[in-house]
Amino acid sequence: MPEGDTLHRTANRLRPALAGRRLVCLTLHHATGGGRRPEAGERIDAVEAVGKHLLIRFERGSTLRTHLRMAGSWHLYRSGERWRKRPELARAVVEVDGWTAVCFAAPVVELTDGGTVETKLAHLGPDLTRTDIIDKDIDAAVVRMTTLLDPQEQIGNAMLDQRVACGVGNVYKSEVLFVCGVNPFVPVDSIDVRTRHRLLETASRLLRHNTAEGGSRATVREGLAVYGRARQPCRRCGALIRAQRQGAHSRTTYWCPSCQPQVGPGPRS
Repeated sequence: MPEGDTLHRTANRLRPALAGRRLVCLTLHHATGGGRRPEAGERIDAVEAVGKHLLIRFERGSTLRTHLRMAGSWHLYRSGERWRKRPELARAVVEVDGWTAVCFAAPVVELTDGGTVETKLAHLGPDLTRTDIIDKDIDAAVVRMTTLLDPQEQIGNAMLDQRVACGVGNVYKSEVLFVCGVNPFVPVDSIDVRTRHRLLETASRLLRHNTAEGGSRATVREGLAVYGRARQPCRRCGALIRAQRQGAHSRTTYWCPSCQPQVGPGPRS
Protein backbone atom coordinates (compact mmCIF):
# COMPACT_ATOMS: atom_id res chain seq x y z
CA MET A 1 0.00 0.00 0.00
CA PRO A 2 1.46 3.42 -0.92
CA GLU A 3 2.51 5.41 2.12
CA GLY A 4 2.11 9.09 2.89
CA ASP A 5 5.28 10.18 1.13
CA THR A 6 4.17 8.44 -2.09
CA LEU A 7 0.77 10.16 -2.03
CA HIS A 8 2.28 13.57 -1.32
CA ARG A 9 4.81 13.13 -4.13
CA THR A 10 1.95 12.14 -6.43
CA ALA A 11 -0.03 15.23 -5.46
CA ASN A 12 3.07 17.39 -5.95
CA ARG A 13 3.51 15.94 -9.44
CA LEU A 14 -0.14 16.37 -10.49
CA ARG A 15 -0.71 19.80 -8.95
CA PRO A 16 1.29 21.97 -11.40
CA ALA A 17 -0.40 20.27 -14.36
CA LEU A 18 -3.98 20.36 -13.04
CA ALA A 19 -4.56 22.98 -10.35
CA GLY A 20 -5.96 26.26 -11.70
CA ARG A 21 -6.68 24.78 -15.13
CA ARG A 22 -10.04 24.24 -16.81
CA LEU A 23 -11.37 20.73 -17.19
CA VAL A 24 -11.57 19.41 -20.74
CA CYS A 25 -13.03 16.02 -19.82
CA LEU A 26 -13.49 13.80 -16.77
CA THR A 27 -13.95 10.07 -17.40
CA LEU A 28 -14.81 7.74 -14.52
CA HIS A 29 -15.23 3.97 -14.52
CA HIS A 30 -17.21 2.34 -11.69
CA ALA A 31 -16.93 5.39 -9.45
CA THR A 32 -19.00 5.60 -6.30
CA GLY A 33 -20.32 8.49 -4.24
CA GLY A 34 -23.01 9.94 -6.50
CA GLY A 35 -21.58 13.45 -6.46
CA ARG A 36 -22.19 15.97 -9.23
CA ARG A 37 -19.92 15.32 -12.19
CA PRO A 38 -17.78 18.37 -12.98
CA GLU A 39 -18.47 19.84 -16.41
CA ALA A 40 -16.09 20.80 -19.18
CA GLY A 41 -14.72 24.27 -18.52
CA GLU A 42 -14.91 23.92 -14.74
CA ARG A 43 -11.75 24.95 -12.89
CA ILE A 44 -9.73 22.48 -10.82
CA ASP A 45 -9.15 24.32 -7.56
CA ALA A 46 -6.74 22.00 -5.75
CA VAL A 47 -4.87 18.72 -5.79
CA GLU A 48 -3.90 17.49 -2.35
CA ALA A 49 -2.97 14.43 -0.35
CA VAL A 50 -4.52 13.67 3.04
CA GLY A 51 -2.78 10.68 4.51
CA LYS A 52 -3.21 7.95 1.89
CA HIS A 53 -6.09 9.70 0.08
CA LEU A 54 -5.62 11.86 -3.01
CA LEU A 55 -8.20 14.61 -3.52
CA ILE A 56 -8.92 16.64 -6.67
CA ARG A 57 -11.25 19.52 -5.83
CA PHE A 58 -13.35 21.35 -8.42
CA GLU A 59 -14.63 24.94 -8.24
CA ARG A 60 -18.32 24.06 -7.88
CA GLY A 61 -17.80 21.85 -4.85
CA SER A 62 -17.25 18.36 -6.25
CA THR A 63 -14.25 16.36 -5.05
CA LEU A 64 -12.71 13.30 -6.67
CA ARG A 65 -11.23 11.06 -3.97
CA THR A 66 -9.01 8.06 -4.69
CA HIS A 67 -7.36 5.54 -2.38
CA LEU A 68 -4.69 3.48 -4.14
CA ARG A 69 -4.24 0.66 -1.62
CA MET A 70 -1.95 -2.04 -3.07
CA ALA A 71 -2.62 -1.86 -6.82
CA GLY A 72 -3.50 1.72 -7.68
CA SER A 73 -1.35 4.47 -9.18
CA TRP A 74 -1.67 7.91 -10.75
CA HIS A 75 0.18 8.69 -14.00
CA LEU A 76 0.62 12.06 -15.70
CA TYR A 77 0.96 12.31 -19.48
CA ARG A 78 1.31 15.05 -22.03
CA SER A 79 -1.79 15.21 -24.21
CA GLY A 80 -1.51 12.51 -26.88
CA GLU A 81 1.33 10.70 -25.11
CA ARG A 82 1.01 6.91 -25.05
CA TRP A 83 -0.07 5.49 -21.70
CA ARG A 84 2.27 3.08 -19.94
CA LYS A 85 -0.59 0.88 -18.70
CA ARG A 86 -3.55 -0.71 -20.46
CA PRO A 87 -6.49 1.69 -20.97
CA GLU A 88 -8.95 -0.82 -19.50
CA LEU A 89 -7.18 -0.42 -16.12
CA ALA A 90 -8.04 3.29 -15.98
CA ARG A 91 -10.54 4.15 -13.21
CA ALA A 92 -10.37 7.94 -13.60
CA VAL A 93 -9.08 10.17 -16.40
CA VAL A 94 -8.75 13.92 -15.81
CA GLU A 95 -7.99 15.90 -18.97
CA VAL A 96 -6.98 19.54 -19.12
CA ASP A 97 -5.32 21.53 -21.88
CA GLY A 98 -1.92 19.92 -22.46
CA TRP A 99 -2.14 17.20 -19.78
CA THR A 100 -3.93 13.95 -18.97
CA ALA A 101 -3.87 12.49 -15.44
CA VAL A 102 -4.87 8.82 -15.24
CA CYS A 103 -5.65 6.81 -12.11
CA PHE A 104 -5.06 3.13 -12.78
CA ALA A 105 -6.51 0.20 -10.81
CA ALA A 106 -7.42 2.13 -7.66
CA PRO A 107 -10.00 0.22 -5.62
CA VAL A 108 -11.54 3.46 -4.30
CA VAL A 109 -12.66 6.12 -6.79
CA GLU A 110 -15.36 8.36 -5.38
CA LEU A 111 -17.01 11.58 -6.53
CA THR A 112 -18.61 13.55 -3.70
CA ASP A 113 -20.27 16.92 -3.16
CA GLY A 114 -19.75 19.65 -0.56
CA GLY A 115 -18.38 18.57 2.79
CA THR A 116 -19.02 14.85 2.29
CA VAL A 117 -15.36 14.07 1.74
CA GLU A 118 -14.38 15.99 4.89
CA THR A 119 -16.88 13.94 6.87
CA LYS A 120 -15.40 10.73 5.49
CA LEU A 121 -11.87 11.80 6.41
CA ALA A 122 -12.75 13.28 9.81
CA HIS A 123 -11.67 10.12 11.66
CA LEU A 124 -8.08 10.49 10.48
CA GLY A 125 -5.36 11.66 12.82
CA PRO A 126 -2.84 14.37 11.91
CA ASP A 127 -1.14 13.86 8.55
CA LEU A 128 2.51 13.27 9.45
CA THR A 129 3.67 14.03 5.90
CA ARG A 130 2.43 17.62 5.86
CA THR A 131 5.20 20.17 5.51
CA ASP A 132 3.47 22.47 8.03
CA ILE A 133 3.07 19.90 10.78
CA ILE A 134 3.95 21.24 14.22
CA ASP A 135 4.71 19.79 17.63
CA LYS A 136 1.11 20.39 18.71
CA ASP A 137 -0.04 17.97 15.97
CA ILE A 138 2.33 15.29 17.26
CA ASP A 139 1.00 15.84 20.77
CA ALA A 140 -2.55 15.36 19.44
CA ALA A 141 -1.54 12.07 17.83
CA VAL A 142 0.00 10.88 21.10
CA VAL A 143 -3.30 11.61 22.85
CA ARG A 144 -5.17 9.69 20.15
CA MET A 145 -2.88 6.69 20.61
CA THR A 146 -3.73 6.73 24.31
CA THR A 147 -7.48 7.27 24.03
CA LEU A 148 -8.47 5.38 20.87
CA LEU A 149 -6.47 2.16 21.16
CA ASP A 150 -6.65 -0.88 23.38
CA PRO A 151 -3.74 -0.49 25.85
CA GLN A 152 -2.65 -4.03 24.93
CA GLU A 153 -2.47 -3.27 21.20
CA GLN A 154 1.01 -3.93 19.85
CA ILE A 155 2.89 -0.80 18.91
CA GLY A 156 3.57 -2.15 15.40
CA ASN A 157 -0.17 -2.23 14.76
CA ALA A 158 -0.70 1.11 16.48
CA MET A 159 1.75 2.81 14.12
CA LEU A 160 -0.43 1.75 11.17
CA ASP A 161 -3.70 2.98 12.68
CA GLN A 162 -4.66 6.01 10.58
CA ARG A 163 -6.97 7.24 13.36
CA VAL A 164 -3.86 7.95 15.43
CA ALA A 165 -1.86 9.64 12.68
CA CYS A 166 -2.09 9.15 8.95
CA GLY A 167 0.67 8.54 6.45
CA VAL A 168 2.59 5.64 8.02
CA GLY A 169 2.50 2.32 6.17
CA ASN A 170 4.31 -0.96 6.56
CA VAL A 171 7.72 0.35 5.46
CA TYR A 172 7.80 3.29 7.86
CA LYS A 173 6.28 1.25 10.68
CA SER A 174 9.28 -1.10 10.67
CA GLU A 175 11.84 1.62 9.98
CA VAL A 176 10.65 4.05 12.65
CA LEU A 177 10.51 1.37 15.33
CA PHE A 178 14.08 0.38 14.46
CA VAL A 179 15.36 3.97 14.52
CA CYS A 180 13.78 4.45 17.97
CA GLY A 181 14.88 1.05 19.30
CA VAL A 182 11.32 -0.11 20.07
CA ASN A 183 10.26 -3.73 19.64
CA PRO A 184 7.21 -3.98 17.31
CA PHE A 185 5.39 -6.48 19.53
CA VAL A 186 5.31 -4.66 22.86
CA PRO A 187 1.92 -3.28 23.98
CA VAL A 188 1.20 0.42 23.72
CA ASP A 189 0.74 0.80 27.47
CA SER A 190 4.31 -0.37 28.08
CA ILE A 191 5.69 2.63 26.16
CA ASP A 192 6.01 5.95 27.95
CA VAL A 193 4.56 9.16 26.53
CA ARG A 194 7.98 10.57 25.62
CA THR A 195 8.79 7.51 23.52
CA ARG A 196 5.39 7.59 21.82
CA HIS A 197 6.04 11.22 20.91
CA ARG A 198 9.50 10.31 19.58
CA LEU A 199 8.05 7.52 17.41
CA LEU A 200 5.51 9.82 15.78
CA GLU A 201 7.98 12.69 15.45
CA THR A 202 10.51 10.36 13.79
CA ALA A 203 7.84 9.03 11.42
CA SER A 204 6.95 12.59 10.42
CA ARG A 205 10.59 13.55 9.88
CA LEU A 206 11.30 10.52 7.67
CA LEU A 207 8.10 10.90 5.66
CA ARG A 208 8.72 14.59 5.03
CA HIS A 209 12.37 14.02 4.16
CA ASN A 210 11.56 11.38 1.57
CA THR A 211 8.75 13.49 0.14
CA ALA A 212 11.14 16.42 -0.32
CA GLU A 213 13.93 14.28 -1.75
CA GLY A 214 11.59 12.55 -4.19
CA GLY A 215 13.99 9.72 -5.01
CA SER A 216 14.49 6.25 -3.62
CA ARG A 217 13.06 5.86 -0.15
CA ALA A 218 15.75 5.82 2.55
CA THR A 219 15.81 6.01 6.33
CA VAL A 220 19.54 5.38 6.90
CA ARG A 221 22.58 6.18 4.79
CA GLU A 222 22.53 2.79 3.06
CA GLY A 223 18.80 2.91 2.25
CA LEU A 224 16.38 1.01 4.46
CA ALA A 225 17.52 -0.31 7.83
CA VAL A 226 15.28 -3.36 8.27
CA TYR A 227 12.34 -3.42 5.85
CA GLY A 228 12.66 -6.19 3.29
CA ARG A 229 15.96 -7.36 4.80
CA ALA A 230 14.92 -10.56 6.60
CA ARG A 231 17.89 -12.82 7.44
CA GLN A 232 20.36 -10.09 6.42
CA PRO A 233 22.77 -8.55 8.96
CA CYS A 234 21.61 -5.47 10.83
CA ARG A 235 23.41 -2.39 9.53
CA ARG A 236 23.98 -1.27 13.12
CA CYS A 237 24.94 -4.39 15.10
CA GLY A 238 25.26 -7.28 12.65
CA ALA A 239 22.49 -9.46 14.13
CA LEU A 240 20.19 -11.08 11.57
CA ILE A 241 17.04 -9.13 10.80
CA ARG A 242 13.84 -11.02 11.60
CA ALA A 243 10.42 -10.88 9.93
CA GLN A 244 6.97 -11.98 11.09
CA ARG A 245 3.36 -11.39 10.15
CA GLN A 246 1.57 -9.05 12.51
CA GLY A 247 -1.93 -7.75 13.04
CA ALA A 248 -5.36 -8.46 11.61
CA HIS A 249 -4.13 -7.93 8.04
CA SER A 250 -1.00 -10.08 8.54
CA ARG A 251 1.40 -7.42 7.35
CA THR A 252 5.06 -8.38 7.58
CA THR A 253 7.03 -6.62 10.30
CA TYR A 254 10.83 -6.45 10.18
CA TRP A 255 13.02 -5.82 13.23
CA CYS A 256 16.45 -6.40 14.74
CA PRO A 257 16.21 -8.64 17.83
CA SER A 258 19.38 -7.07 19.24
CA CYS A 259 18.67 -3.38 18.64
CA GLN A 260 14.96 -3.80 19.48
CA PRO A 261 14.90 -6.31 22.35
CA GLN A 262 11.65 -7.91 23.40
CA VAL A 263 10.31 -7.09 26.85
CA GLY A 264 7.71 -9.48 28.19
CA PRO A 265 5.93 -12.14 26.07
CA GLY A 266 7.26 -12.97 22.62
CA PRO A 267 5.70 -11.86 19.32
CA ARG A 268 2.06 -12.71 18.69
CA SER A 269 -0.16 -12.17 15.67
